[in-house]
Amino acid sequence: MLCGRWRSRHRRHEEPPVPAQVAAPVALPSPPAPQDGGNKRPGLRALKKMGLTEDEDVRAMLRGSRLCKIRSRTWKKERLYRLQEDGLSVWFQRRIPRAPSQHIFFVQHIEAVREGHQSEGLRRFGGAFEPARCLTIAFKGRRKNLDLVAPTAEEAQRWVRGLAKLRARLDAMSQRERLDHWIHFYLHRADSNQDSKMSFKEIKNLLRMVNVDMNDMYAYRLFKECDRSNNEWLEGPEIEEFLRRLLKRPELEEIFHRYSGEDRVLSTSELLEFLEDQGEDGATLAHARQLIHTYELNETAKQHELMTLDGFMLYLLSPEGAALNLAHTCVFQDMNQPLAHYFISCSHNTYLTDSQIGGPSSTEAYVRAFAQGCRCVELDCWEGPGGEPVIYHGHTLTSKILFRDVIQAVRDHAFTLSPYPVILSLENHCGLEQQAAMARHLHTILGDMLVTQLLDSQNPEELPSPEQLKGRVLVKGKKLPAARNEDGRVLSDREEDNEDEDEEEEAGAAEQRRRAKQISPELSALAVYCCATRLRTLRSVLPQPCQVSSLSERKAKKLIREAGNSFIRHNACQLIRVYPLGLRMNSANYNPQEMWNAGCQLVALNFQTPGYEMDLNAGRFLINGRCGYVLKPACLRQPDTTFDPECPGTPRTTFTIQVLTAQQLPKLNAEKPNSIVDPLVRIEIHGVPADCACKETNYVLNNGFNPRWGQTLQFQLRAPELVLVRFVVEDYDATSPNDFVGQFTLPLSSLKQGYRHIHLLSKDGASLSPATLFVHICIQRS
Repeated sequence: MLCGRWRSRHRRHEEPPVPAQVAAPVALPSPPAPQDGGNKRPGLRALKKMGLTEDEDVRAMLRGSRLCKIRSRTWKKERLYRLQEDGLSVWFQRRIPRAPSQHIFFVQHIEAVREGHQSEGLRRFGGAFEPARCLTIAFKGRRKNLDLVAPTAEEAQRWVRGLAKLRARLDAMSQRERLDHWIHFYLHRADSNQDSKMSFKEIKNLLRMVNVDMNDMYAYRLFKECDRSNNEWLEGPEIEEFLRRLLKRPELEEIFHRYSGEDRVLSTSELLEFLEDQGEDGATLAHARQLIHTYELNETAKQHELMTLDGFMLYLLSPEGAALNLAHTCVFQDMNQPLAHYFISCSHNTYLTDSQIGGPSSTEAYVRAFAQGCRCVELDCWEGPGGEPVIYHGHTLTSKILFRDVIQAVRDHAFTLSPYPVILSLENHCGLEQQAAMARHLHTILGDMLVTQLLDSQNPEELPSPEQLKGRVLVKGKKLPAARNEDGRVLSDREEDNEDEDEEEEAGAAEQRRRAKQISPELSALAVYCCATRLRTLRSVLPQPCQVSSLSERKAKKLIREAGNSFIRHNACQLIRVYPLGLRMNSANYNPQEMWNAGCQLVALNFQTPGYEMDLNAGRFLINGRCGYVLKPACLRQPDTTFDPECPGTPRTTFTIQVLTAQQLPKLNAEKPNSIVDPLVRIEIHGVPADCACKETNYVLNNGFNPRWGQTLQFQLRAPELVLVRFVVEDYDATSPNDFVGQFTLPLSSLKQGYRHIHLLSKDGASLSPATLFVHICIQRS
């Protein structure tokens, strides 16, 4: 595909232009709590723009509520919670005052708001309070749930409804609206005496707040150009003029003027020309008209089917103008192929919220995994008191949770995000009696969700498809041979049958291991499509589609290195689960890309541990509606494939990225106004070994506001269908490792060409909106 047809007309160039000077929207760090405990209330302009100033629930949240925060049976503290006037954050009291940014949480970081006793904390510690007064705020990333009790049921409902309205309005806001929303909040903060006028000192303070260390002479010149009254203050229209200059995007203006010509508006034919140069699939005049009617704000221009610069900027900042192919954000792949033909989002030690040595276990970890699209979760099952099996990391100090509580969490949350099947990977350390209890809980709690027998329409030669198994739960466990009775001794279904026992557990548990090697018929009967079996050879005469093996990362890497093609052929028909080595005491992760290169479907990671490995996992499963199933490339699905990730052939794709500018990069230290980032951009290619590479730009000194690079990075790719592209922004430091600022990861096959914005995410995967990168992308296939 061509990068863009730069025609011979005077306003075309052979390469994407690098603007001479670039300004961008403002960096927006976290707003602090009110300095006097919340009594000084700024104007409601932000909420007015959201259309929520007259909403009774929101008005009640603005007044604040004294809510009881619950952490344990004994820790129950009343605190004041109040919505800030930005409509995007909630301020709360703390017993010991901390930095302002430690007294707020953001609406955009909320994963869910649950009513009643719908969290582990409230089920365990909230029994004294009626459910109607209780609510739980669950956050994205690693932040703990906030379990709250309101004075009355109506006040609890006001917060539940109010937060729902704010989240819905936030989701509906365009990138431009978010920018406008934030900048006026920071204007108010910078206006130290609240006189609606801005001195030069206040303007300088504003610039530091928004992550730019502007030269004093340049800043003063800009200030004086806007000071029409020449009285050393900006007010009213002068402030608006300053903001217009601050928020200019010269690089977008240059692109717009190149297509619009002298009249400075885009006709449908000119917009179509831009779309064609972008490489937009199916670009037509009708599509150009639709974009004008969607993004153009000027009614007169819209009536004449014209697009102004503002409409053009809104389009490029929208999901339609982003780097991620909008069509791939829905389920777009064939979901009728056998399970073995998909990458399946898979979690290791799912019950843990921290390290595997002494971290807490929680049913909330399963809820969070499902919220991230996970479709295969692990349950380490051990003997518990009172005949009730428990889940924890055996022979460690991790806390224990009941097996039945986890199954209830599966029932309540497994299909909230995705309708496609969930696999329960049982690592069974229980005796026969408690195994029977496990089977009983699975039947009783899951009911018809549980797969207990082969599907009627099932082809016995292959696994069923995700579509056939919608809304169903599969059990991965050991299967008793048909000739054995309940006293038969078979290998347990623990990881790789504990081939690395020294890594998994300490000595002295011989009796526990002996009992676990007995499989109860009740539990055995539930292993229908995922029969756990030790992988002894890759040279099986006939494929066994219902068998699944678990391999340590070490053994999987060995197979990839020594028998890459044979391993891929095996994985074209049967499921393989790969798990981290037990030596990773801090629950660190391995690089999942190596396993995906070989067609491994269930690549299990510690979801509780952020890092580039989880960024790759999130990027792999970002597409196809985030349903947790992604169809493997054809070369990994064919039983007679000749593909080998160690020998992928010659380069057949050239991938070129021109890194132009960034907008609104977050401050890394919101408490230090003079702390300004020195950003650089790194592009990482993750694929087969021959494709893996990373290149980076120079750093820009003291500018998280409108950094400009204009640097071109190019990569040659041999297996582009497996490539993930990770865009990373870091704060350069000459004397220590660079600090992470933001990232975004997606498959190359879902990356759109042309001028695109990359919408950055935090270390925990939360949106950093409105922070973006602006790039030009070109993919040329030979």
